[in-house]
Amino acid sequence: MDPSSPVSPSSILEQTALQLGCSPTDKKLAFHLDEKDELKHLRECFCIPKIKDLPPTDPALVNGEESCVYFAGNSLGLQPRKVKTYLDEELDKWARTQEIALMNGLTVNLHLLMLSFFKPTSRRYKILLEARAFPSDHYAVESQLRLHGLDVGKSMVLLQPRQGEETLRTEDILTVIEEEGDSIAVILFSGVQYYTGQLFDIPRITKAGQKKVGLLQMCPFHTNFRSVFSYLNSGAGGLAGAYIHEKHSKSIKPALIGWWGHDFKTRFLMENKLQLSEGINGFRLSNPPILLVCALHASLEVFNQTTMKALRRKSILLTGYLEYLIKHYYSEDKTNPEKPFVRIITPSQIEERGCQLTLSFSLPIKSVFKELEKRGVACDMREPNALRVAPVPLYNSFRDVHRFIEILGSAITSSKQTANNTVLSGSY
Repeated sequence: MDPSSPVSPSSILEQTALQLGCSPTDKKLAFHLDEKDELKHLRECFCIPKIKDLPPTDPALVNGEESCVYFAGNSLGLQPRKVKTYLDEELDKWARTQEIALMNGLTVNLHLLMLSFFKPTSRRYKILLEARAFPSDHYAVESQLRLHGLDVGKSMVLLQPRQGEETLRTEDILTVIEEEGDSIAVILFSGVQYYTGQLFDIPRITKAGQKKVGLLQMCPFHTNFRSVFSYLNSGAGGLAGAYIHEKHSKSIKPALIGWWGHDFKTRFLMENKLQLSEGINGFRLSNPPILLVCALHASLEVFNQTTMKALRRKSILLTGYLEYLIKHYYSEDKTNPEKPFVRIITPSQIEERGCQLTLSFSLPIKSVFKELEKRGVACDMREPNALRVAPVPLYNSFRDVHRFIEILGSAITSSKQTANNTVLSGSY
């Protein structure tokens, strides 16, 4: 579906089910959506683990030969099938001559860019970020502030959701920028909040930052590729990328320089007379590890078979289908307080989320997570009370979503029984 379409995923699901003569919860709808999926061939480009290959699986509960329900692509993307081919090729020839515009890991890139963009003064010295930022971001900001001799408590502006809410309102972010902008030197935001799955309105945040903070103080690396190893499927510890707008290509220089930042045309003259590449290329320190490049290369080949528009179109409906089924089966029932329920933390507006839904449960979440793992579901639990599930449009199917809902019902039933048994045993 078109991201700009006024028709909601739930309406499309209900209309399609009506045409099929079935309920939106019937697996017949899932099979139909998979049959019509223009990206279904891409699933074959990835190695989807068998249930038996997941260590926590209980063989008594599942068929180990079936593919698992892999909903952890927001944390660690699946391995593209061609990775081994490219690794073997590189191990055979061991060298590569082409340039790769990638460098380092995420935290290294954050530090390199902040060293150039964060220039605190007595008036502008604060860094603005969300309160529950990914630890990589948070620790990098803390250390940069200390490097400049600044008080972290006074210089780190952490944005919290309103009381009783889980996600940040865009208007609250913009208000803080307006009110504190005269003292803010850098604004650092992730595109998608890793815990809640909230997709931030980066264009509006950027515009407000440029207006109040100023162009050179607005740190332009909110598009730093945090999820190269997850959504770009390059493996844990994979290469990161970095972005600097071309308007800064001549005015912003790296604080730390390596050989790979030297212009390629004269790099191998080895004269030790720096000719710095313009823009982000000047920030590169050394040759990217070739084996890490292979994994990313294999993944990007898959991306080249489609478009971001097609991926987003499928993603909206795929995640909308997951949301629809969760709400149908596991919404809170005030008339039945004994019924376990699931609450979706991630915003329901499609423009405010990606493919991830973050769930919380009325039952102990560790128990639910454990039961899901036993049944061949790969997802991601985060403290204190969040289960992150992400149907990725590259390789997840509508049938995967329906299977997950079926398995979730079994996991919740077992978790409830365990909780009841614990209560009973404690009463003796």
